[in-house]
Amino acid sequence: MEPSDVSSVTRDQPAPTKPPNTSSFPAIRKHATTFRNKLTTKHGWLGDYDYAWLCLPTLPFSISGNKPVRRPPPFYGVEAELPLLLAMSCGLQHALAMLAGLITPPIILASSLMLDTQTSAYMISASLISCGILSLVQMSRIGLWKGYYLGTGLLSVVGTSFATLSTANAIFDTMYNDGTCPSTVASDGTVTRGACPDAYGMVLGTSLICSFLEIGLSFIPPRTLQRIFPPIVTGTVIIMIGASLIGTSGILNWGGGSNGCQTRPTSGLYQLCPTVDSPHALLWGSPQFIGLGFLSFVSIVLTELFGSPFLKNASIIVGLAVGCIVAGAAGYVDGSSIKSAPAITFLWLVGVPVYTFKLRVYPAAILPMLAVYVSTTMEAIGDITASAEVSRLNVDDEEFDSRVQGGVLSDGMGGFLSALFTVTPLSIFAQNNGVIALTRCASRTAGRWCCAFLILFGVFGKISGFFLAIPDPVLGGVTTFLFASVVVSGFRVLSYVHYTRRDRFILAAAMSFGFGDLLVPDIFTYLFQGVKNPGSGLQGLFDSITIILSTPCKYQIFTAPAFLASGLVAVILNLILPQEMLQVETSEHH
Repeated sequence: MEPSDVSSVTRDQPAPTKPPNTSSFPAIRKHATTFRNKLTTKHGWLGDYDYAWLCLPTLPFSISGNKPVRRPPPFYGVEAELPLLLAMSCGLQHALAMLAGLITPPIILASSLMLDTQTSAYMISASLISCGILSLVQMSRIGLWKGYYLGTGLLSVVGTSFATLSTANAIFDTMYNDGTCPSTVASDGTVTRGACPDAYGMVLGTSLICSFLEIGLSFIPPRTLQRIFPPIVTGTVIIMIGASLIGTSGILNWGGGSNGCQTRPTSGLYQLCPTVDSPHALLWGSPQFIGLGFLSFVSIVLTELFGSPFLKNASIIVGLAVGCIVAGAAGYVDGSSIKSAPAITFLWLVGVPVYTFKLRVYPAAILPMLAVYVSTTMEAIGDITASAEVSRLNVDDEEFDSRVQGGVLSDGMGGFLSALFTVTPLSIFAQNNGVIALTRCASRTAGRWCCAFLILFGVFGKISGFFLAIPDPVLGGVTTFLFASVVVSGFRVLSYVHYTRRDRFILAAAMSFGFGDLLVPDIFTYLFQGVKNPGSGLQGLFDSITIILSTPCKYQIFTAPAFLASGLVAVILNLILPQEMLQVETSEHH
């Protein structure tokens, strides 16, 4: 080898590698340092937040006549770092704000199926735990493929959809009517329902397979979904959901119960509310029941009038607490559910009390449950838009579109997983946007603490037993306000409508079916009675259509899921009526 070749080989050798960096994983070290500072410094615990503004009560007037004005705290964005105390307090406010909405559906569903207290308490725990877990998924923003995401990346929490509650009750009524669930008829015509846990399993199984509809809708461009489901459709549906729940649950429970005692039968277990064996059992509509519900309702109003921002966010819980204290002192509270509830429970956990349901498909429930998932898709789009606006993020760019896509996909996946968690379909909760606006904190850190509190509430079974012990009038006074808030949310969505001639026509047609079903829920009950000897498949189709249009009113209560019929009419008319009618309306004003 020539000397020149040797020098060339020497020159072309790679440079020596640097020794391994002993201070590796800088990101981990950074997070560890941040965590240590949070735990060991005053600023890490308290920060610069004005806790006096958060906790001190407010007065609607002042003695001097000049109402004091306090400067609000700074706004914390989605990715902002929060001091520990602020993160925990904001998370607790979010948990308390949605707590009543999470415990109400399982209580009502268990009451509709006459389930025992142990099963009912477990359903409450499962609802709280599932909502905590799936809210963490919804708040994430996991990249999938080709620009698709899972989750919104916002402080978006999920809970049991009220659309599901209304539809499930209608499905249960159909099951009792066709003999799927047991019931007896007394000599005076009084109907007594038997326990039917299998009906709940059928709703869960049907919900599981129908969840793929929303999963599929999540891959449709959000702009296309918004054209199919504009505010004129979503607002109508939300109004009908809230209105139907006021009639099927809120007011009935305010009067004493919704388990059949509202018909005031002359004999049987439900001659008195909630049953003849209950402490202080009375006739439905008794002044004592009305007074208890009114006390809870007024407590919510007074909290809004005088309470601190923290208490205002938890006004529903304040109403429940005041009503329960007075009801307990008067002897209206049955503590057996607290005693029988387990100390600890969790989903699928071996060694703790867990209740399962046979997952099966009820054919007549398929079409209504598909409509429910269309409704939850509409709710998700509107709620994600509101969450982005209150979080001070753009709502007209590609990033927002990806948040909508990820939120709808997470909603659909949540419907699939919730069925496995023994919980009915979930949807994004809108009331938490009010908490963000009031506390000026949109950080996902607060949302994660909210999820931790929800899971904690669900794990401790005695808490679920306490919720189950809440007297029906107290629950009714609170849920009537809660369901009315859903109606107001629908009106807010309709405020985006321009109310052209076309818009007014669509609303009138949709409301015709919606309020018609609410006021006369059995109008379509006899639609298919003239069909002689239909097969099982055809009968299932008839039952599905009947559930969508109305529900047999054997118990003389408003059980029609009116939002299904009104939403369907609004969607069809919005698609077929030409937009050119807007020009006609404009010319009329000139």
